[in-house]
Amino acid sequence: MRSYLFIGGGKDGLRIPLADEPDTIQLPAGATEKETYVRETLSVSDASIYIYRHESLTPEQVLNLLIASYKAWAVNRAGGRR
Repeated sequence: MRSYLFIGGGKDGLRIPLADEPDTIQLPAGATEKETYVRETLSVSDASIYIYRHESLTPEQVLNLLIASYKAWAVNRAGGRR
């Protein structure tokens, strides 16, 4: 079972294992509600991975969230820029 990165919504930043790779998936978002995530391909040159983005986010918003997360990680790691 492979784990996939979820971006946006209540599962933002989590890696969740899935038995298969559905195009969309609904996950619990509380007692009675569900959130829908859409499978997307993130690629650079000939390397790629699948991610699941919250349905409310555009691809541009996903990239902005990934960049902001990377910047925060780089600053907060040991020896990172302050």
